[in-house]
Amino acid sequence: MIIKPSRNELRKKRHLRVRKKVFGTPERPRLNVYKSLKHIYAQIIDDTKGHTLVSASTLDPELRDVAKGANKQSAKLVGELIAKRALEKGIKDVVFDRGGYLYHGVVKELADAARQAGLNF
Repeated sequence: MIIKPSRNELRKKRHLRVRKKVFGTPERPRLNVYKSLKHIYAQIIDDTKGHTLVSASTLDPELRDVAKGANKQSAKLVGELIAKRALEKGIKDVVFDRGGYLYHGVVKELADAARQAGLNF
């Protein structure tokens, strides 16, 4: 009997493939995206130290009442918030890590919103 890998296992394999090439430095940290069925999370990470510099999600108090679910509208709000927080900390350039997800829909919306709010990647 052959056991078929789950969607999340396949995503994790894709993410490892992407992570071979994408590495966050202090000059250009990594903007990582994770989406669950209910929420969207974004982090800006310095991989040399292993520290999260900035994070934003639909669970943040600022977005909790506005963002409902893991949809494009919520992704846009999270992208704007992560860019605003990054610019406050002096982070302008990042490397985008799509987390093994297709660059489409929610992930693309978050990236576009972060770009429009002032992040370069």
